[in-house]
Amino acid sequence: MFREKIKVLDCTIRDGGLINNHDFDVHFVREVYKALSAAGVDYMEIGYKNSKKLFSNKEFGKWKFCDDEDIHQVIDGIPSKTKISVMVDVDRVDVDDIAPRKDSCVHMVRVACYVKDVDKAIHLANHFAAKGYETTINLMAISRALDNELTECLTQLEEESKANVIYIVDSNGALYQETTEFLVKKAKHILKSKEIGIHAHNNQQLAFGNTIEAIIHNANYIDATVYGLGRAAGNCPLELVLGFLKNPKFDIRPVLDLISKEFIPLRQQMEWGYIIPYAIAGILDEHPRAAMEFRKGDNKENYREFYESLVGEVDE
Repeated sequence: MFREKIKVLDCTIRDGGLINNHDFDVHFVREVYKALSAAGVDYMEIGYKNSKKLFSNKEFGKWKFCDDEDIHQVIDGIPSKTKISVMVDVDRVDVDDIAPRKDSCVHMVRVACYVKDVDKAIHLANHFAAKGYETTINLMAISRALDNELTECLTQLEEESKANVIYIVDSNGALYQETTEFLVKKAKHILKSKEIGIHAHNNQQLAFGNTIEAIIHNANYIDATVYGLGRAAGNCPLELVLGFLKNPKFDIRPVLDLISKEFIPLRQQMEWGYIIPYAIAGILDEHPRAAMEFRKGDNKENYREFYESLVGEVDE
């Protein structure tokens, strides 16, 4: 499906960092950037821009904070049209830590929030837009939002926000295609001046299918990660997205090389992807944190025990 307006944003390092406390070494991140650049991917989200007053750099790696000097270690010397993105969470960023766009190697700032915090997200996005950045607002756990609350939220975003893109985020991996269609159409109907984005998680092996569904209904900003790397069940795999899109600017081959060289060995060190506890969390529309904690225990393959810990035991 060729549509020139579609932009692909890779969030491998940012979302994958939720597994290892954002502690990827510069070599790995540079290899990802090099491959994304060669593949023609539009944006690379390299991590979070979190406040060092709230988070310790002794506990977290550098991609929790994304200082410009660290980003330069990754991107310098690599010819690229791939833009750099960072994410900020409501109430976790010090806005003074982010320099004006003209003084930074970052191009886009994405603000993540729940529907209930949209006022705070609008304030942040407008602040970063005034500093010259492309901006998005990512509505997390949208499967849990009530329809009337979402209507009010989207209306407020259209009227008050300077964000370029509003993202539908399936944080719990709970959406099916019908709901994805409904949400994208609803957003398109209300957000006349914004692009719509999709960020899908793979708890039920539907991240790619839901991403296609969003594209069909004119979502033009697409999130994905190399080999589906991401917290818990991971995300929509970038290689599948590039294989699906017919835009000749994209080249899947550098990403395939990257997977062979860097991600197959990484699978021996980190766990992500479709695993039954994550599927259960998606089925029940629950955040994966409980499933992630269960996977750390000695009884991690007792799937019934985990299921019943969420829904309660049934007498036999």
